[in-house]
Amino acid sequence: MRETFELAQEATARGDKPFGSVLVRDDTIIMSDSNREITEDDIRRHPELHLAYRACREYDADERAAMVMYTSTGPCPMCASGMATAGFGRVVYSVGSDGIAVFTGIEPTVRSAEILDGISEVVGPVLNDEGRRIHQEFDW
Repeated sequence: MRETFELAQEATARGDKPFGSVLVRDDTIIMSDSNREITEDDIRRHPELHLAYRACREYDADERAAMVMYTSTGPCPMCASGMATAGFGRVVYSVGSDGIAVFTGIEPTVRSAEILDGISEVVGPVLNDEGRRIHQEFDW
């Protein structure tokens, strides 16, 4: 989880919003990414969605089912849908949608856990105080 925090901080240092994610298989990070919406001028460049896209291109469904997505903040509905398509075995987040809404003022219309229900086990919040601190420091 702490690697996702470092990636979120890297994102803010380059001018993006504070989100970072890693994909883990057999306790080893196999992919990582941070938010690039602003710097790449692409609303799809959330780290969770981009990692789901890459995983679908590089691994088969059984391999993806054995993977865990760790993410600094609970995925938005767009990312959760991509992750559901990828079929990861578990998703672990630090700051949930209620927590991020405190900072952004935006309440999601659907929770990621609802989208991932029956596909991925959803675990969180994990290390919530550390994750929230990143958002507190960001100028929302």
